[in-house]
Amino acid sequence: MTRSAGSTSRPSWPPTPGEFGQYTPEATPSETDESPPLHAVNVAPRWNESKTTIWKVTATCLCAFVMGSNDAAYGAIIPYLEIYYQKSYTVISLVFLSPFVGYAISAILSNSVHQTFGRRGITIIAPICHMLAFAVISIHPPFPVLVIMYVLVGLGSGFHNAAWNVWIGNMANSHEVLGFFHGFFGVGATISPLIATSLITKAGWEWYSYYYLMTGAAVISLIYSASAFWDETSSKYQKENPSIPGRGGAFSQTRLALTYKVTWICAVFLFLYGGIEVAIGGWIVVFMTKVRHGNPFESGMAETGFWLGITVGRFVLGFVSPRIGEKLSIVVYISLAIALELIFWLVPEFIVSAVAVAFVGFFMGTIFPGVVVVATRLLPKNLHVAAIGFAAALSMGGGAVFPFMVGAIAQAKGVTVLQPILLAMLAVALGIWATIFRLPQPEVSHQV
Repeated sequence: MTRSAGSTSRPSWPPTPGEFGQYTPEATPSETDESPPLHAVNVAPRWNESKTTIWKVTATCLCAFVMGSNDAAYGAIIPYLEIYYQKSYTVISLVFLSPFVGYAISAILSNSVHQTFGRRGITIIAPICHMLAFAVISIHPPFPVLVIMYVLVGLGSGFHNAAWNVWIGNMANSHEVLGFFHGFFGVGATISPLIATSLITKAGWEWYSYYYLMTGAAVISLIYSASAFWDETSSKYQKENPSIPGRGGAFSQTRLALTYKVTWICAVFLFLYGGIEVAIGGWIVVFMTKVRHGNPFESGMAETGFWLGITVGRFVLGFVSPRIGEKLSIVVYISLAIALELIFWLVPEFIVSAVAVAFVGFFMGTIFPGVVVVATRLLPKNLHVAAIGFAAALSMGGGAVFPFMVGAIAQAKGVTVLQPILLAMLAVALGIWATIFRLPQPEVSHQV
């Protein structure tokens, strides 16, 4: 018996108190229960094992593309929001902060939605959240309504992230497939600033016209993903991921996941990672315009270069990281990002800064998939959605909180504060990730 590539290691059940947390269940599944035992390990599915599975994987990639197209557009649109609504940096930065409310709600409800509606429910609820929000934004509502709509965007993205990171993370060759999933996020993030900047600066469109395109993309995502996952019902999900009897239903999985140290390490790390990624993408246009003295189009292309670096890194380094080891590779990538950030900060040339930030994106691109792989190997399968949903929501929350903080500080101190803040965040993230090496390894469950 050999362990298949990309397969996940499972800890024994129940977990040893203090090994990954302090929780010990009071009840175990009954011998007469038809659900598989919590410690059962199935052969990991492959992404290309059937046409249906390929269809589902492409549907998740489309969802990622829509999320990336939204998240990266902030940076290109913010200068025009500032002019259109006549608001300060601090107030405009609420468009970063408000999605955090949606992400927080998704972290609480994600496992419950899975248990109640299955993955089919995710493919309906999440795209509808996006579709409604984008449609309202496209009619350029009053600023308070705009902020509320970004809460709805965060809710939809949070559901997507929790569902698809876990589903793909349990596949064979999960790091490579996750690299493609997150790579399509990067594709959307790469082309959206280019499209938004071109439409505004070259075609004379208003900033909100970009959301006509986003509304259409959300409709396509709804139709394509819902049809692909229509057979993923709640009963099927419950059979594959049984809850612990007598523990308060679906919400108990989230509470139990939070008793594991690895959940908190990954969540806090991704909180910082998400903040770094979106802070760079969100403020790079302003920084390159006002500090490096580029014109609006050149500065928009610098943001495109950053997201292109992330995209290429996810497609390429997804094949490198498993050979280095997921834990160690993240240390290497963060260290290289710190070195490149120093160059970005200390060499005051537009071209050098644009190239440096592109390589920062390249080395940061595959970090999120790596964290998901590590988490799926250290946690019981029935806790994956709850734990990774919580961690992914915090990552997106970091992408909301830290760009807002940068905007608030930039209002008082100037946008030059971006680089030292990013360096400090990278250093702290590296220190947090180092604690993962001190966790004991779970027992390995072999697959056929």
